[in-house]
Amino acid sequence: MGKVAFLFSGQGTQYTGMGKSLCESSLAAKKVFDLADSIRPGTSKQCFEASKDELSLTVNTQPCAYCVDLAAAEALREAGIVPDAAAGFSLGEIAALTFCSVFTPEDGFSFVCQRGKFMNDAAEKTGGGMAAVLKLPDSKVEEICSHYKHVYPVNYNSPGQVSVAGDKEEMPTLCSEVAAEGGCAVPLAVSGAFHSPFMREAGENLKRTLAEYNVNAPAIPVYSDCMASLYPKDSVAICEDIVKQVSHPVLWRKILEDMCENGIDTYIETGPGKVLSGLVRRTLSGVKIYHVEDAETLRKTVSAIKQGGAVDA
Repeated sequence: MGKVAFLFSGQGTQYTGMGKSLCESSLAAKKVFDLADSIRPGTSKQCFEASKDELSLTVNTQPCAYCVDLAAAEALREAGIVPDAAAGFSLGEIAALTFCSVFTPEDGFSFVCQRGKFMNDAAEKTGGGMAAVLKLPDSKVEEICSHYKHVYPVNYNSPGQVSVAGDKEEMPTLCSEVAAEGGCAVPLAVSGAFHSPFMREAGENLKRTLAEYNVNAPAIPVYSDCMASLYPKDSVAICEDIVKQVSHPVLWRKILEDMCENGIDTYIETGPGKVLSGLVRRTLSGVKIYHVEDAETLRKTVSAIKQGGAVDA
């Protein structure tokens, strides 16, 4: 096995009961949930028992999904598996930054709660939604978006998959145009037009909030979604990227390609769902893909990694 990357999941794959078996099977994972409950009482119960509708509100999604992302990664570290690099998709980037010691565990969770609140406030104020556009080249998606005043290409996920965000009133027409061009648009289970100009106010609020936190150089290399390059070591530059991320596109495909070019051949998705595993499979070839979201996938992944085998993600 060559180099390993941890990939921290984003929003949209949350589900009732997520993280429960991890919490029950790993002391390191339990510590993540215990800390969250000490700062935001009821967080673990929300992960384990809340309805999907409740979990889909970004003010809840962000702290809950963050906990599952980080708990899975800490359970892997507890088992002796540590990555050579990390990246997080959207919300997952905050969990990645915490895992890589840019934030302390306390500050990481407090910050993701603030991030969720500010983005939720912006979503309620501006409206908006998102959809994944499939089967069209990036340039065609960009061209289609240019026909609308308030719709933007925001997440460059993998070849033939770009997420768009924008005004809910314009989205149905855009989806029809996508279909007419031979593509397919799938609505996403999120509550706002994230990574678009609709989130500028959230970014401004986050900038003020970040002044209250100590931000450290990454102990493990971690990628910036909006730059598709490693986070710098300078705290001011780190804060600039964190703020920029909420209102700018996620360049996920470029991140995966850069990881591969730098010798990473093993990718472990941490957190609910297997969306990122699918994006790796569609973007890269000849690599090993794993995912950890519960006690069973943790057991299988640790066993396979230590034996040098492969797991169907």
